[in-house]
Amino acid sequence: MYSIARPFLFALDAERAHGLALSALDLAWRTGTTPLVASRAKPLPTSVYGLNFPNPVGLAAGLDKNGEHIDALFALGFGFVEIGTITPRPQEGNPKPRLFRLPKHGAIINRMGFNNLGVDVLVKNVERVRNRPGPLGINIGKNKDTANEDALSDYLICMERVYPLADYITVNISSPNTAGLRELQEEQALRRLVGGLREAQERLASQHGRRVPMLVKVAPDLSDRDIDAAARVLGELGVDGVIATNTTIGRGTVEADPLAKEAGGLSGVPLLGQSTLVLRRLRARLPESVPLIGVGGISSGADAVAKMAAGASLVQCYSGLIFQGAGLIGDCVEAIRRRRESPSGGAVAPL
Repeated sequence: MYSIARPFLFALDAERAHGLALSALDLAWRTGTTPLVASRAKPLPTSVYGLNFPNPVGLAAGLDKNGEHIDALFALGFGFVEIGTITPRPQEGNPKPRLFRLPKHGAIINRMGFNNLGVDVLVKNVERVRNRPGPLGINIGKNKDTANEDALSDYLICMERVYPLADYITVNISSPNTAGLRELQEEQALRRLVGGLREAQERLASQHGRRVPMLVKVAPDLSDRDIDAAARVLGELGVDGVIATNTTIGRGTVEADPLAKEAGGLSGVPLLGQSTLVLRRLRARLPESVPLIGVGGISSGADAVAKMAAGASLVQCYSGLIFQGAGLIGDCVEAIRRRRESPSGGAVAPL
């Protein structure tokens, strides 16, 4: 079905096509025709962060920023869905056009800029969800006009609002599309921000009678020294998990493409190698008690297995779905299943 629809969607502006595709998924869910879009993978139960996942393949943040399509996305067969990035106040994001396809490279460049309707709208949308067959992650950020020295207050507002509804919360400090945001990954800034959020997490756990895991999402463009420093800080502060990685500002193998000079984060196939290297280095330096989610460049089951081999406990897809369709979910689940069933299925590749 997607192979028929894709040429039509690719003939449209990328952001308009994005909206139409989500509307079509909602219609398929409401009419019970989602199986025509994607056949659900057989269960592959996975337990991480104290949560039970029907399978280890999830949707990365960014596709559904406001939590408007949760039911339809779960119906595709994801083991978990992450929504957001959400900010305390609504914001339009960066000027359009801000989303570009590079079909020859299986890549996307985006400079969306945390466009969203604000955390209160997201909360209302999540409260309306009918069925959550797997964990729901909520990705939080800061408003564009909030200075970095005041960033903690924005993250705290979001954390406190979504805490009762989230199965896990992701702290996004790695998008390249909000000016200065990645500076929060520097060692001292990271320690202040994550330390403050960890204190809030423990307070909220006591207040609500349940502990919601807190994950931190990092960039693929960190130097080895910065990766090591981030791992040290995050390990010492006792975060529940790390997501590796966000999009890259590098252009590498796509530099000859006419769209390569567009500002924004590059995702898709060209990101696979770099994001997996960061994942592997983090796994080697973080305590074993801190599981990782691997994301970036997954366009096949083999790519998902490569993330697992590098140390991921779960994986996420996004850009690969744009080019491959929802069948990618099942391909990844089955590839991971075969890896688990192989004699050396649990081995982590050395750094």
